[in-house]
Amino acid sequence: MVNIMNYEIKYDTRDNIASLLSENNPKQVELIRKMAHDVLLENCGSGVYYRGLIEFSNRCVSDCYYCGIRRSNADVNRFDLTMDEIVDSALWCAKNGYGSIVLQSGENSSRDFIDFVCRAVETIKKRSISEELPNGLGVTLCIGEQSEADYARLFAAGAHRYLLRIETSNRELFKTIHPEAQSFDNRVECLRRLKRTGFQVGTGVMYGLPGQTYQMLADDILFFKDMDIDMLGMGPYIRHSSTPLKKNENQFIIEGDDLLRVSLLMIAACRLVLKDINIAATTALQTIDPTGREKGLSFGANVVMPQLTPVDYRKSYLLYDNKPCQEDTKEECKNCLSARVGSVGREVHYNEWGDSPHFKRKGESKN
Repeated sequence: MVNIMNYEIKYDTRDNIASLLSENNPKQVELIRKMAHDVLLENCGSGVYYRGLIEFSNRCVSDCYYCGIRRSNADVNRFDLTMDEIVDSALWCAKNGYGSIVLQSGENSSRDFIDFVCRAVETIKKRSISEELPNGLGVTLCIGEQSEADYARLFAAGAHRYLLRIETSNRELFKTIHPEAQSFDNRVECLRRLKRTGFQVGTGVMYGLPGQTYQMLADDILFFKDMDIDMLGMGPYIRHSSTPLKKNENQFIIEGDDLLRVSLLMIAACRLVLKDINIAATTALQTIDPTGREKGLSFGANVVMPQLTPVDYRKSYLLYDNKPCQEDTKEECKNCLSARVGSVGREVHYNEWGDSPHFKRKGESKN
C-alpha cells in the first residue's frame, strides 16, 4: 500500500499509481479524495464549467466493438441535426450562461461533413457574441480522426478545444476493442496533429474493459502526462446490448462496485499527477451511480456536460445502455446539474469558456 498520508508524495511511477487505483480501504480512499480536492483548489480553483453537449449526428464510419452507434449496428436510427437545430441549441446555451458547447458526432471525414462543421462553428461563434460573451461561445469538437489540414480548417473556423479519446493506451488491449482497420498509431498521431494545429487537446479512456488491469490504467495516466494533454473525458465501460464486446467472455477484473470506486480513483489520480488540467465528471458516472457526477466533482473533476441534444434524437445516440437524461428538457438539465454542483459545495462559473489552466500556463511559459 502506498503511504498517502504524506501530501508531498509523487505519483509518477507505474507501481505507485496502480497501488492508488487498487486502494479499497474506505479511509484511505477518503484521504485520496481530499488530496485530489486540495490539488484541484490550488491549481484550478473551485469553479465548475459547463460544456453544453450537442450530439448532432450518429452516423459513424468506425466500427468500435463497444459502441452503440458503431457502423455495423443496423438497429440504430441514423440522424443528422439541421444547421438551424444545431445553432438554436447553441444559442440557448449562450442565453443561459453556459459559456461553452461541445459539438459531438460519430466519426466522419468526408468533405461535405467537414464543410458542414466549419459552417456550424463559424455561425455559432458569430451569432453568440454578446456583452457577456464578447468572443462568442467556446467551442469543443469531438468528431474523431481527421487529416491535419482538416484540423487546421476547423481551428480556423473558431473551434479551440478538441476531444479525441484513445480509450486505452495499451496497444494490445486497443486491438481487442477495435477492428483491424482502426489503428492505434493513427489515433495517437491524430492527437499530435491536434497539438500542432493549436487546439487544447483532450483525450480519455474507459476503465473496466475486459482484461484491463490496474497497471494498464496507471500506464494510461502516464500516457496522458507524456502527451502533455490539456483535458480529460474518461468514463467507465458500460455494456451496450448490440455490440460484439457485450458478448466478450474475457474476465472482467474491474466490475460491479469496484467500477465506481476505480472511476473515482482514476479522476483523483489524474488530478494528483496532472494537477492543472480540466477533468470532466461524465454522464457515464451517473449511469453507474445516481450521484456519480457529484462524486466525480468531489474527487477532482471540474467540468460537466449538460445535455442539449433535442430530446427526440437522444435515444438514437446511445453509446451504452441505460444512458441517463434521455427525457429531460434543457431547462430540467440546467436546474438538475446546478443542484448537483451545489450539493458538493462547488459553484458553476457562468459565461466563461473555462479553458484548461494547463494550456494557459504552457502558453505563458513560451512568452
